[in-house]
Amino acid sequence: MPSDVKTHPSKVYNQDKNKTVKEARAAIAGKRKGIRAILPFIGPAFIASIAYIDPGNFATNIQAGSRFGYKMLWVVVIANLIAMLLQNMSAKLGIASGKNLPELCWDHFPKWLNIIMWIFAEIAAMATDVAEFLGATIGLNLLFGIPMLYATLLTGVATYLFLTLDKFGFRPLEKLIAGFSLLIGLCYIVETFLSKPNFSLIAYHSVVPWLGNRDSLMLAVGVIGATVMPHAIYLHSNLTKDRIIPRNDKEADKINEFSTAEIILAMAIAGFVNLSMMYMAASIFNTTGHVQVGDITTAYQTLTPLLGSAAASVFLVSLLASGISSSVVGTMAGQVIMQGFVGFSIPLWLRRVITMVPTVIIVALGINPTQTLVISQVILSIVLPCPVIALIYFTRRQAIMGVLTNKKITTVLSTLCALIIIGLNIFLIWQTFFG
Repeated sequence: MPSDVKTHPSKVYNQDKNKTVKEARAAIAGKRKGIRAILPFIGPAFIASIAYIDPGNFATNIQAGSRFGYKMLWVVVIANLIAMLLQNMSAKLGIASGKNLPELCWDHFPKWLNIIMWIFAEIAAMATDVAEFLGATIGLNLLFGIPMLYATLLTGVATYLFLTLDKFGFRPLEKLIAGFSLLIGLCYIVETFLSKPNFSLIAYHSVVPWLGNRDSLMLAVGVIGATVMPHAIYLHSNLTKDRIIPRNDKEADKINEFSTAEIILAMAIAGFVNLSMMYMAASIFNTTGHVQVGDITTAYQTLTPLLGSAAASVFLVSLLASGISSSVVGTMAGQVIMQGFVGFSIPLWLRRVITMVPTVIIVALGINPTQTLVISQVILSIVLPCPVIALIYFTRRQAIMGVLTNKKITTVLSTLCALIIIGLNIFLIWQTFFG
């Protein structure tokens, strides 16, 4: 089984001659200090973090905030902490083993199990792509008046063109995705200023758990599904596996330290965006009696008279940036998943076309896009245990991880995260069919 993935951008240049790698080596040796030391390592976590602020988050967070006010902010906090832990483990797996998670599954699991995991991963990728495509489509439709079907096709073309940046090396694509992440964060700083939320309620409900009924439970599972993304867990290990290759245990430790710092930064931005989505909906919609604003289009239309066209436009800009950038990341992840689990890949343009089909059908049939987004996030949460369990299994094995083997507390916490995800899913399924 080959360890390289054809679409991995870091294969374009020889690492010894690559400017980023040289700067990273200087940072590892202590020759670069402060922010200059971490800059060469910025990229992989920002790419992965885009998956945590995709349009599915808009749908679930707006519904939760408008219906239940500030009460479900704690779910966002818990989901983001889980995501931070799991992404750190995924990045560490790539650094230590030189392989991504699907490749390790191929090496260590029986073929039948790999096929099952691949099918589940492809289902998750399809659900993800539906959310990303619909978000960008809605953004183009509302912002520029482009018909939904044409907006879908335009999104597909735009994401494919962005993906072709990998021919210029891994940095241009990393910078592009990081730029999108910062743009989305800036949009929500503006929205926070305009919406004037109650910061005492934000502080209280961010740490005090609350679950009211089956509807709130389904949204809680959806929020976790929208925040902790299966394809991001698979992808992150691929982004770090040969970006900066450690030559000894000391270097492995230093690279992991820089990677952890980047993950904290990128996921903190993603966490802020998710929190601000929900408390904006709570502040603007729930407190003004618009408790049924569970639709992105309705949210935009309601924002305009309440806060003005500027706030509504900023909202759409963030949605559009989220949809396009997360679709790029989703396509990258799809290639990694297929190559790792079953040993082959398809051209990017073909994957782009195939994954567009469900969204085109949804748009053509006039199915409610926001409800589809929420359902897609519940599907993601149900699929999520597969990569999480595999990740825990590999990162606790010293033969694979060496000096970066999980500490006992890491294994305990990640196992607890897996149990929380599985428990919520079982409860949701029970309530849906028998409750």
